[in-house]
Amino acid sequence: MRTTVGIIGAGPAGLLLARLLHVAGIDAVVLESRDRAYVERRQRAGILEQGTVDVLRAAGAGERMDRVGLRHDGIELRYARRRHRVDFPALTGGKSVLVYAQTEVCKDLIALQLEQGGPLLFEAEALAVEGAESDRPRVRFRHEGREDVLECDYVVGCDGFWGVARKAVPAGAARVFERTYPFGWLGVLADVPPSHDELVYARHDRGFALLSMRPPSVGRRHPSEEVASLPVESFVSRLYLQVPEGTDAEAWSDEQIWDELERRFETDDDWTLRRGPITRKSVTAMRSFVHEPMRHGRLFLAGDAAHIVPPTGAKGLNLAVGDVVTFARALTHQRETGSAELLDAYSETCLRRVWQAERFSYDMTVLLHRAPDATPFEDRLQLARLERLTSSRAAEADLAEAYTGFAFG
Repeated sequence: MRTTVGIIGAGPAGLLLARLLHVAGIDAVVLESRDRAYVERRQRAGILEQGTVDVLRAAGAGERMDRVGLRHDGIELRYARRRHRVDFPALTGGKSVLVYAQTEVCKDLIALQLEQGGPLLFEAEALAVEGAESDRPRVRFRHEGREDVLECDYVVGCDGFWGVARKAVPAGAARVFERTYPFGWLGVLADVPPSHDELVYARHDRGFALLSMRPPSVGRRHPSEEVASLPVESFVSRLYLQVPEGTDAEAWSDEQIWDELERRFETDDDWTLRRGPITRKSVTAMRSFVHEPMRHGRLFLAGDAAHIVPPTGAKGLNLAVGDVVTFARALTHQRETGSAELLDAYSETCLRRVWQAERFSYDMTVLLHRAPDATPFEDRLQLARLERLTSSRAAEADLAEAYTGFAFG
């Protein structure tokens, strides 16, 4: 097989890149090791920044997102039984975020790719990237029981932390920065309407908690396509609890989970937490990771292949979108002008945004989570930071600007 851009991985990054290249008239082939059903039900992020929403619309992938997604104009912070709302539009000049699950983004992009785009091969396992330093890199892969080779002008690895793309970068040519956290998130999906119409981030002496939501197609039988302009009451609850690292999700009973959520979301007013059947439980590890550079020869890394953030700041999916937008713009620029200037700057351009997102995600994590060995002094510092954040418009605006998204490029 021969193509201009070989894309490894059909997550949101790989699929969006294929779509952007198709719109620009550049051919690409997408290789995905899993089957279509797995990709379309793989649960990940659910918050889209303003810039991500704009890119999906411009790429022709926004019709169902606009119909089903739920716009959020703020978040609520809770601590010491207090509630404080951060108003995004008022603090950022009109920006907001959209609740629309990664699974739904993937469904939309897969449908577009299969209908209008180039080859999208499911159950095509990438085995290795070869010749990244040459002008004809190759991806060896296995599909339908036999090995094949995809010859490319460029390879973009959107295949995650454990994929083959990053492994093709020689150890001596890369530098890795990482941090692991001594806690994780116990996440549950519950078939009950959310208890609040926006996300709630809670700092509590017992640990962090988050109240979020997902469109009904994630947790109920009827597809979200059947409903237009969904109200928040039609969504299902997605909730998280800080738990010790290595926790087994099944060790928590449903009743224990609801009881603990109630404790951590407690307030001094009459707010109540809605309970309902828990349909899914899982534990997410917390880590920060950056691989520099994000390019080696004609191999470009994007998304989790190059960087991972703790989910506190809702940045993972949006960072991946920024990467592929940067690559698509750079390759289009080269086609139109003959200049490789933007391609050569790919890693540097992406890493500026990546490190700002890493900084923000780290700050949100240490602000709201209680470390297992936290001292009373550190507890009081957390509360002091929250007091500053909720009493200073400048501090609040900094959070709102980061949460709604850093500019691409």
